[in-house]
Amino acid sequence: MAVIAALVYSVSLDLRLADFRYVVRRPLAVTMGVIAQFLLLPAATWGLTMMLDLPPATEAAMILVACCPGGALSNVMTALGRGNLALSLSISAVCSLIALVMTPLGFTLLIAANPQTAAWSRAIAINPVEMLASLALLLAVPMTAAMLTSSRAPRVAARIRMPLRRFAGIALGIFIVVSISLQWKLFVIEVTRTLPFVVLHNALGLACGYFASLAASLPAADRRAVVIEGGMQNSGLALGIIAAQFGSDLAMVAVAGLWGVWHIISGGALVLLWRAGDNEEKVDARSRIPG
Repeated sequence: MAVIAALVYSVSLDLRLADFRYVVRRPLAVTMGVIAQFLLLPAATWGLTMMLDLPPATEAAMILVACCPGGALSNVMTALGRGNLALSLSISAVCSLIALVMTPLGFTLLIAANPQTAAWSRAIAINPVEMLASLALLLAVPMTAAMLTSSRAPRVAARIRMPLRRFAGIALGIFIVVSISLQWKLFVIEVTRTLPFVVLHNALGLACGYFASLAASLPAADRRAVVIEGGMQNSGLALGIIAAQFGSDLAMVAVAGLWGVWHIISGGALVLLWRAGDNEEKVDARSRIPG
């Protein structure tokens, strides 16, 4: 739990008041990003798990990933893809705050609404109220502390941000690697069985972002930011919750771990596609200029 709290704290040190001020200037674009991430994707994921005949732990992990906010990687991908970085940062900031409530609440409600995951949670003696309180505490306390540190002691925040993030990431990685190595053969089976569903799930997230931005008639740069935010969830946070709450269940680790790898591939592919399209447009524009 301490490692996860440290990870949430270190990531939350990046939150800036300027990110929230942008919300006032572009409320529709930010709202569409939040809707794609916290309403469309979780709802679509629940519907997908109802249609698929997957192990309950796998379905629960898919729902958990869908209920997590976006990570810092989404901001990087948006910048590389020539999207609206300010919008991406604002969506990430708002979603990080909303996650204090929506991640534990959404996950708890959605696994209870799926008969398979509901029966699974009862079988492993998960108390929904206790889990809701535990996850809220796990997110709220370190995030609030981080924002206070950034606003009251910005120099301290700047010094500790990267060392603390590295420590938490390495510690979490070691914990998960040890857990996987003890059951390596089973993990390999889980990976080969789970990857196709992770690819499908990630595509669903990107589609949610695309259709949300299309419905709001956002310009291209804003649309790219919303698409990336819709399809790049904080799989590190999901892995941390799985380690803290579910004893690093292998089926759940496979989903969150593969998501963390695959969304880099899918996001990178979109970046290359967008940049190639931009370059073609520039060439076409030059060819139309009278010589």
